[in-house]
Amino acid sequence: MTGTGPGGRIIERDVIEALQNRPPLTAAAKATGPGTVPAAGTGIGGRISVADMAANADLAAGASLASASSDAAMPPLRSLLATEGAITETPIKGIRKVISDRMFKSLAESAQFTLNSSASAVKLQELRSKIKTQGAFAEEQGISKISINDLILFTVSRILPRFPFMNAHKIGDTIRTFERVHLAVAVDTPRGLMVPVIRNANMLSLAQISSEAKRLAAACQNGSAKPDELSGSTFTVTNLGSLGITSFTPVLNAPEVAILGVCGIEMKPIALPAEEANECNCGVRFEPHIGFSLTINHQAVDGAPAAKFLKELVDAVAQIDLLLASG
Repeated sequence: MTGTGPGGRIIERDVIEALQNRPPLTAAAKATGPGTVPAAGTGIGGRISVADMAANADLAAGASLASASSDAAMPPLRSLLATEGAITETPIKGIRKVISDRMFKSLAESAQFTLNSSASAVKLQELRSKIKTQGAFAEEQGISKISINDLILFTVSRILPRFPFMNAHKIGDTIRTFERVHLAVAVDTPRGLMVPVIRNANMLSLAQISSEAKRLAAACQNGSAKPDELSGSTFTVTNLGSLGITSFTPVLNAPEVAILGVCGIEMKPIALPAEEANECNCGVRFEPHIGFSLTINHQAVDGAPAAKFLKELVDAVAQIDLLLASG
């Protein structure tokens, strides 16, 4: 068949014309059922006979066999792409099922909204480096193993009491706020995500928060965490910064109204004051910044108040030395 469409394409009118101009079939040929009809027949008046249909079927079979032989000899890459490979089906059960159901329920029953910001990490890194150089003194004070995440947890525990609407639960049509901060920390384990709770975090020192966070994480890893260590939180912190994530959308740990995602540290340009810019003949300098992603339940917290909380948190992280000095 010759096409009359753009670029020689076969279009509808070509098919209709071909069907109209096709030689008629004998009654016996029609009775053979569906099949590929040859372009010409050997019967009376050019009619297509049973023999013509059979001969055409033999040609089609030969072409199919040739194609199969070609496929059998095809290159390894084509053979690989033509197969699906092994398929494994794993039932969702146990802790994976619990996580799955809770995450779905959280998204289905709340209006989740995420704000992103970043804080200068210069003093965070300076403080961490200084602790490392303290040696025996740092060991004696219980701060030798303080991590960046511990410093963030400490900062959150001190800022949250100033914003009680963020340290809260939404239960039905009621918002329940808490005086004390029971800080949940997301922990990745071989069995799945677990969220142990640092109780009364706002009353603990940096060393105590660090010690409790490590104890709870170890308990989750080895499977010894108790049920009461995995419930009762008022605010959650989840950290993906060590995996190089610069921004993400944490899912609320219902019934909490907020969750803070801690992201990685990356270099960002900072505009220089005019005098400093003139001295170095440049307009910017690069400083390390740590990212934060704050998800709130918009049913309980509006965007502007949540943004104020995030801004104060960012400012506190940037001036972590002052926050520690004030206790």
